[in-house]
Amino acid sequence: MMVSSKGRYAMRLVIDLAQHTDTGAVSLKEISDRQEVSLKYLESIASMLNKGGIIKSMRGKEGGYLLARPASEISVQQIMAITEGSLAPVACLEENGAPCGRSELCLTFPLWQKLDGIIESYLSGVSIQDLIDRRI
Repeated sequence: MMVSSKGRYAMRLVIDLAQHTDTGAVSLKEISDRQEVSLKYLESIASMLNKGGIIKSMRGKEGGYLLARPASEISVQQIMAITEGSLAPVACLEENGAPCGRSELCLTFPLWQKLDGIIESYLSGVSIQDLIDRRI
């Protein structure tokens, strides 16, 4: 399991939005400049997060992006699920992965299942606000 740059940059984008909620909608150009991430790449990530209900776009002169709900209600797991798809430690646990014919015989399968559950539980319990407040 490895989180890609897409997942890491999505976290940075959402945290940046959360830290600048007092200014209204924030342009991706501003975030791109602050986070030193390609604007084109952020556009792709923002589209995914918008479709996933994490952020929302505002059109017009004062347009940009806002969080769709408070930072305390957005978990790291939600962002990872949208950007990474799966954080399963092995292919046989991926949601759309091919079923393994050996899972009933595999002595390591329960280990991977438990690790997958621990990862899911941990990331679900950490909000964007927790990260901002350094409660990790």
